[in-house]
Amino acid sequence: MPPEEVVAEEAVAVAHEQHIEDVSFSFEGPFGTYDQLQLQRGLQIYTEICSACHGLKQVALRTLADENGPGLPEDQVRAYAAQMSIIDLETGEERPRLPTDFFPEVTGEGMGPDLSLMAKARAGFHGPYGTGISQLVSGMGGPEYIYSLLTGYTEETNEQAGTFYYENHTFPGGWISMAPPLMDDMVTYEDGSPADLHNLAMDVSAFLMWAAEPKLMDRKQVGLVSVLFLILLTVLLYLTNQRLWWPLKHGKDKLGDDR
Repeated sequence: MPPEEVVAEEAVAVAHEQHIEDVSFSFEGPFGTYDQLQLQRGLQIYTEICSACHGLKQVALRTLADENGPGLPEDQVRAYAAQMSIIDLETGEERPRLPTDFFPEVTGEGMGPDLSLMAKARAGFHGPYGTGISQLVSGMGGPEYIYSLLTGYTEETNEQAGTFYYENHTFPGGWISMAPPLMDDMVTYEDGSPADLHNLAMDVSAFLMWAAEPKLMDRKQVGLVSVLFLILLTVLLYLTNQRLWWPLKHGKDKLGDDR
């Protein structure tokens, strides 16, 4: 291959290299926790913007009331669920959804993928292989991937076979068929939080992380208790070993000295 073609190919690879920004989320690290208000804002963004094209078919509506989740009052969860309909399997008729139902599945031409597990399916980075240090501190980078995708659009577009593609620094290949979904001040938060693109992307990314890992806080708590138990067990085993074998060991040493 001629040198100029090699240079051209390297330039294209650099131009389409994925850029995933490492942003700080409250739930990262072994002691991190979900920001409940942020999850509520993320739910609002999903409801008003994302739900038109993306479903959450594996997320139960009742979990919106979880203490380690959005923490909505039960009456608000019932009211939120009732805004969506579902076909009753027993009667075959349409009825309002209940908290025991799941979020709707969105299908059809032009609809996007389900977002239930997107924060786990799209790992942004893995850190040093074999160490697990980066994963422990920053996670797998799924929320970072979503944030970077939502904020990674440029103003460049490309039309191929009647389909418009939008340049995005995070999407593999550099071009995505989804138009930029978020813009400044698309949503008005009830708590008065800033609604610029950065904060919108942060909030919905955090919400999708919770959707994919609703029991993350419980797992961290169990993991912490397990580590403390193992440390205590190690200390007890060491002291037991010292008490049982120390006299025998030093008794042999004394016999050797006497000889």
